[in-house]
Amino acid sequence: MTNGLDHIVHAVRDLDAAGEFYRRAGFTVGARNRHPWGTHNRIVQLKNCYIELLEVAEPQEIPPHGEHSFSFGAFNRDFLLARQGLSMLILNSTNAGEDARSFKASKISDFELFNFVREGRKPDGTIVKLAFSLAFASDVKSPCVRFGTCQHYYPENFWNPALQAHANSATAVRGVVLVADNPSDHHIFLKAFTGISDLHSSSIGITARTENGDIEIMEEVSYRDQFGVPVEVNGEGMTLNALRFEVADLAELEASLRQGGIAARRRVGRLIVPPDLAFGATLIFEGGK
Repeated sequence: MTNGLDHIVHAVRDLDAAGEFYRRAGFTVGARNRHPWGTHNRIVQLKNCYIELLEVAEPQEIPPHGEHSFSFGAFNRDFLLARQGLSMLILNSTNAGEDARSFKASKISDFELFNFVREGRKPDGTIVKLAFSLAFASDVKSPCVRFGTCQHYYPENFWNPALQAHANSATAVRGVVLVADNPSDHHIFLKAFTGISDLHSSSIGITARTENGDIEIMEEVSYRDQFGVPVEVNGEGMTLNALRFEVADLAELEASLRQGGIAARRRVGRLIVPPDLAFGATLIFEGGK
């Protein structure tokens, strides 16, 4: 079962431009990888989670959704017709097959398990085998974001300390922030998806505190007050809006951003890069605790 964040899909229309943006923000960005279903990606890896920068590079290769199959490529293609930004939230898993059965029992999914294998390349050029199983889920009230879990079969070939060293001193993804008109409408889904029955409720929304990062759902007004970034949900249920990063040194981060020509905003002890600069995502940097 799950114990927290695994990765977040950041869907973009120009993968190399997005990779260059993350590099200018002080991150180490992996090489381009190709999927056989029409998407290409580049990885930004932290010690606990990674960002999957994703482009629909070969639309002719994208399979359609099936009755019980979720098309990763088709969802992100359709997402990009309307916007760039954070399209999918994936938790890590020790048994994706069990997650798929649990999701089906909770009525948040009727998708078959998705398995795939690809080659990876270490920083020294060594080719290694990677394999994954994914169990997908959806909140019927939220068509603009998808969810899932990912089981890694060769984690030692994927996670690499050399890719987790970043000039901006970022060390981990502390959490993600979704926005909804009424966070409580998604309470049942969040419990079923995370397996956490005791969610934290407050005046600004609800939070699932996992072993590996927080998943917060906020109202629009609370999100704007917390981060200084306006957002409009427009009846779309939940949208996935922001990533919260932990950094070892905010001054070092600020210097990296300045050197990269990226204007960040200071707000309540945080540095925030708004979505008009970050390809539709809001990047929130917080000092270590």
